[in-house]
Amino acid sequence: MGHVHVHAPHALTEGPEREGSAPPPPRAERRLELASVLLLALTTLATAWCGYQAARWSGEQSQHYARASATRIKALNASTRAGQLRLDDLNYFNGWLDARQAGNTQLAAIYRRRFRPEFVPAFRAWIAQRPFTNPRAIPGPLYMPQYRSADLARSERLDAAADELYAEGTQAKTNDDRYILSTVFFAAVLFFAGISLRLDWRPLRIVVLGLALALLLGGVGFVLTLPLA
Repeated sequence: MGHVHVHAPHALTEGPEREGSAPPPPRAERRLELASVLLLALTTLATAWCGYQAARWSGEQSQHYARASATRIKALNASTRAGQLRLDDLNYFNGWLDARQAGNTQLAAIYRRRFRPEFVPAFRAWIAQRPFTNPRAIPGPLYMPQYRSADLARSERLDAAADELYAEGTQAKTNDDRYILSTVFFAAVLFFAGISLRLDWRPLRIVVLGLALALLLGGVGFVLTLPLA
């Protein structure tokens, strides 16, 4: 008697295997995962941008502080030179005064010819007061408003420029600190967006993603108020 081969239907043989396989995730779950990935990508870009801007502002700070120091040194040199020239003016004036007091007109003329051009207007204005007979005359040419030192004026201008450079360096340091502060928001976004991928309970995942989105928007809004380097 021949053997009869009975073949089971194809649907019956593959039915248990299909029942044991994992069902595809719902569309809502895929959307939540996509939202998490987008948050991670955007936050990574924002963090990199803030790090770049912080580095730029740090460089601006160093440059401004260095220029402020160099300008301050120039101002000090100009101020020192102005003080030295003032002493020269005082010495020549005292020499002229002593020679005049002694009646040595020739020596007095020599001292007068050696007066610096900046000192001459003040000396003439002082002489015009008749200081030897006028008790209310100003004590000496160095106290006259006509006595102006170019080096002293240059020193004041350099000092003002140094102050401005230092203030700009301080502002650059503030901008650097603010960009670094913004990365704290983005670090929190990366944390919440990352753990949302590990959560199975959908309501909790939505809450965590919402918190991450709020932090991202807050960080971006804060960064938009900062100047660019």
